Amino acid sequence: MTELLDIFRALADPTRLRIIALLREMELAIGELAAVLDQSQPRVSRHVRILVDAGIVERRREGSWVFLRITRDGAVGDTIARAGEWPYAPREALVIAHDARRLAAVRTERAAVAERYFAEHAPQWDAIRSRHVAESEVEAAMLAMMHNRRLGHLLDIGTGTGRMAEIFAPTARRVTALDRSPEMLRIARAKLSGQGLPVDLIQGDFLDLPMAGASIDSVVIHQALHFAQEPDRVIAEASRVLRGGGHLLVVDFAPHEDEDLRALAAHARLGFSDAQIRGWFASAGLLLENTETLEGGTLAVKLWLGRRRSDEDQPPVTQEGQGQRKRLAA
Repeated sequence: MTELLDIFRALADPTRLRIIALLREMELAIGELAAVLDQSQPRVSRHVRILVDAGIVERRREGSWVFLRITRDGAVGDTIARAGEWPYAPREALVIAHDARRLAAVRTERAAVAERYFAEHAPQWDAIRSRHVAESEVEAAMLAMMHNRRLGHLLDIGTGTGRMAEIFAPTARRVTALDRSPEMLRIARAKLSGQGLPVDLIQGDFLDLPMAGASIDSVVIHQALHFAQEPDRVIAEASRVLRGGGHLLVVDFAPHEDEDLRALAAHARLGFSDAQIRGWFASAGLLLENTETLEGGTLAVKLWLGRRRSDEDQPPVTQEGQGQRKRLAA
């Protein structure tokens, strides 16, 4: 009973109920919560700490920012999922509705930040896009290659603006979008927050993924591998978190000699060959199932689809093989 009592004690406050209502809509930082509630940050922080201690709310750090979200697992997730059915008094319902209107201002500010970022970086991105086939064709090819494959819990490594999470979310059970840059995650959050997609945005490094081994059903690395000094380690780390039979889709450039991309966009690698990817896949326990080349412009875009080896991929052991193993063991 202790856990349940802690939950109800933590919820027994008007401000904390307002916080729950807001976090059910979207992840928020302490400062954003304070602005919507029109309360000081120290006061809001105290209420948040009580909710965190009760296991109702989770903190997640992104650079200097800390974002809050409702805990989704266990008794807490089931209880808060029914918050829309809670019997608010008319006056309480008016306060909740007022907060929702103020929350719209947070969404607007996030969108404005994203627009400013896009405006500042548009010339750089346009210069890169002009070198290869249209993004719409790349996305169509990716969706076709993953069609009829179980996406389950999909991990988008190097999510950037969140576009891959956006296009795959409708057919995945859950999407985790990871990026090293807190700024890019804020852009992705602004882009995805109003679409109701099941996406978790987390900060992390593609060389040290913050998730357990064999916990992910599918992984996408779209135009991120060329930033890696050690791309083989990135693929090995992606393979580590994949369940047996899970898929890894890598999308990047074929080998090229466009040195401008090193200075223009900090590319550490100028594309990859099929032989390189095949070798790295094999070393990481992945079977290369499919490849595709999209020509257009001066850069060719490549798609490589690998599958994590499972027990079914191991050849059956014959009686002769069993006897040989026994002799070796002896």
